[in-house]
Amino acid sequence: MTTQNTPAVSGRMMGLSEATALIRGGGHFSVAGDEALLRQLPRGHWIGGTIPYFMGQDGGVTTRDQLYVAQVPVINGLPMIRFYDQISLERVCADAPENGFSIIVMPAFSAVHSLFARNAPGYEDMYLKPLVGWISGIHLSDLGRASPLVVNGETLEFDGERALVMHVPLPENKYAQIDIINLFTQGEGDRIRFPAKGFSATECLINGQPGNFAQYVSSRAIDTKLPLVADYSGAMINVSIKSVDAGKGTVDFYAPVFDDIEYRFAAPVPDYVSAFHTALPGQTGPIGFSCNCVLNYLYSELEGKRVPAMLGPMTFGEVAYQLLNQTLVYLTIEG
Repeated sequence: MTTQNTPAVSGRMMGLSEATALIRGGGHFSVAGDEALLRQLPRGHWIGGTIPYFMGQDGGVTTRDQLYVAQVPVINGLPMIRFYDQISLERVCADAPENGFSIIVMPAFSAVHSLFARNAPGYEDMYLKPLVGWISGIHLSDLGRASPLVVNGETLEFDGERALVMHVPLPENKYAQIDIINLFTQGEGDRIRFPAKGFSATECLINGQPGNFAQYVSSRAIDTKLPLVADYSGAMINVSIKSVDAGKGTVDFYAPVFDDIEYRFAAPVPDYVSAFHTALPGQTGPIGFSCNCVLNYLYSELEGKRVPAMLGPMTFGEVAYQLLNQTLVYLTIEG
């Protein structure tokens, strides 16, 4: 039953046999799960990515034995599934239907992941056509031993270097809307700027004074579970810290920082689950896609906790037009 603060969600956790039956029954789907399970799925109209972290209908769960399967609404012609490499990626929105939406999955740490993060705001038709998606990943214990992948269910082709997109048309009386829920706001700390954009930083400006960012973070014992937050014309956008190497003077990020943006570390969020429920909107249309960040899952200790309205994979990055971190992203069909 849908309540005022619980939008209808299209997906849920399920076993391999149930997912197989759904795919063989027709329809279009977005699938997330462990690589071994994805390789056992049949050919069909689906796109997928690797991840073992989820918010399921029974709560947060880390599993290699279940898949998260969401049905993609198809109400005005068949969607198109295609790969994008480093050259063609800039056409991801230009290729989208004039009225509809696109779901993108990219392998974490790949060249297309980095390229998209840096350049997507300048792509043709970006922000004019809804683009939503996620960054596939792996179990953190498998870092260095496994690679994030995407999979085209129509060809059963797995890929660790290209982005995969499902372009979905909608009729004239319907439209797709992308929303984000970011629980983080800028704290009251120092103003931080970086001289160059990128996934790592050494030098920075702290309240206008030059310094080394790694030394700044280490010397002040800053909680790196809190992201840097920038105000993009009223929208709070996070940049999560991946690692700090004080010896080398380098900080690595899960998303790029930019040279024309002012950042502050986020204010703490004492109770993520309660804050999330408070931030949920009122009644929306059916949710056609949703995902959240694995850092929210880990840092907020969501395993075993139920947040019914935020079902989906817990990912290595979220896409709502551009790359985001530590943010819930969802798409609804309105009209």
